[in-house]
Parts: sequence; structure tokens; C-alpha cells
Amino acid sequence: MTKTLQGKVALVAGATRGAGRGIATELGAAGATVYVTGRSTRGQRSEMDRVETVEETAELVTAAGGQGIPVRVDHLVPDEVKALVERIDREQGQLDVLVNNIWGGDLLFRWDAKIWEHPIDAGMRLLRLAVDTHIITSHFALPLVIRRPGGLVVEVTDGTADYNKDHYRISLYYDLAKTSVTRLAFAQAKELAAYGATALSLTPGWLRSEMMLEHYGVAEANWRDALGGQPHFAISESPAYVGRAVAALAADPHVHRWNGESLSSGQLAGVYGYTDVDGSRPDAWRYVVEVQDAGKPADTTGYR
Repeated sequence: MTKTLQGKVALVAGATRGAGRGIATELGAAGATVYVTGRSTRGQRSEMDRVETVEETAELVTAAGGQGIPVRVDHLVPDEVKALVERIDREQGQLDVLVNNIWGGDLLFRWDAKIWEHPIDAGMRLLRLAVDTHIITSHFALPLVIRRPGGLVVEVTDGTADYNKDHYRISLYYDLAKTSVTRLAFAQAKELAAYGATALSLTPGWLRSEMMLEHYGVAEANWRDALGGQPHFAISESPAYVGRAVAALAADPHVHRWNGESLSSGQLAGVYGYTDVDGSRPDAWRYVVEVQDAGKPADTTGYR
């Protein structure tokens, strides 16, 4: 990959696995220095209790051609986030790209549980992890982002604004979390515009995250073996795809045209020309509306 982001500094908050790991790695492939944060390290696992660590992500960033710097941070703890940003300022003197990808709510929401049925402590914890973390991180990081014109803030969510406004997303807590992140991007766009910076929200499609692959009992190398049980998984995409979307946005001198917008990895592939790792360009959210939700048989012709 051309080193379009050589000399740029990025923070991917929530980069232990999934979309965050894919975004960090692709920013590294474009030559960026990337601070990768999360709560899971080789010495201590988070409540997710998974094997992926921030150190592994940083190593992937470096192997891809950038410089990966792992930092264990709980983004619900303001002092830890403040110390992180102070470190970036001290070591780099700039922050060009902030990616708010913190989530950690997979084990907390109950599919189809009504608000009165859902454990309230789990629901409120989910909202804190999904929303408060993003606000705390932006509070401390944005003064560094706006120090130089051209800064970019990417709020990562699930679903476009158009899709989410008409579709109830799993449960009240999940729905509120994901739609709130989109609104956070919109609000920050209003506040950042005067400083020459851009904020937007970005969603991957059906992501082949580590957890999703495990759910279907496959790996990235043989993910198509899952299609027998879930044919619509054919539209799925690797974490690299949304990572390439962020790298393209960060390298675009006219990125401010997207200020306040809700975007998807598939939509931006048609604009910037990147592909997924298999050379295809899955457009998952268009597929979901026109094929999956329409009750049609799985067929990705014209969608990837």
C-alpha cells in the first residue's frame, strides 16, 4: 500500500479485536503511527475474557508498515484517558485521526428482551461502555486533534443512520447505544467545523470479527463454510474492509465533505476504490435492505 499516511498519528480507541483491530492495521499499512488501546493485555484480560490483546494489534500495525503502540486504557476512567492523550502529545506533538471504536457490550445485551425483562445493571453498563467512553475520549483528545487543521474523528457504530431510523436493533439498550454513536458524530461535526476538522460515523457491514467467526465455527480462511447454515453470511466482510475505509478517509484532502455524515464501508468503497481482502467490494447495507430484509434468497450478485 502507498504510504499515504506517513507522518500521521492516529489513536484507535478500542482496538483489541474486530473492527478496531482492522482499522488500526490498515492505518499502519498506510504508514501511520497508531496508538491502540483496550483493556485486554497479555498480562490481564478484560471482562470479555478473550485471547486478543492490544499488544497483538500493535504488532500487526507494525508488521503492516506503520508503528503500533499499545496502551492499556479503560476509557471509562477519565484519568487514564487524560494520561493517554498527554502521552501522545508528549511523544508525537499531534493527533491527526481519532477513531472511537470502544464497545465491549457483546456479553451484556439480551436478544429480544423487553426493557422490563432486561437486567438493568447490564443494560446501563452497556450504555456506559458504548457511549460514555466515546464522550470521555473525545473530551480529552479533541484539543489535540484541532491543534492542526485537517483532523478527523471517526465514530464507529453498527448500521447507517438511514437504516437504524426505520429498524429496531435487537434490544432497547443496543438500539440506543448504536444510534447514539451516530448522533455523537453529528454533534462533534458541528463543534469541529470551525477548526478545520471533520467528524463522521462509520459502520462496517456484516463483520467477520473473531467472535462472529467463532459463532459459526469457521476461520477467515474458510468462512464460506458457514453459508450452509446462514446463506446471507455471503455478504460478510473482513475487518480490513472498514479499516481501508478509515485509511482512505484519513488520506483524503477533501474529507470535510463528509462532515456529520453517516457512512458505510461498502458505500465508501465505491467512492475511494478500495476492496476487501478477496478483491471484492461488499455493499452489505444495500444488500440487507434489498435482499435479506426483503425475504429474497441469498444472492450477492451485484452487491460485492
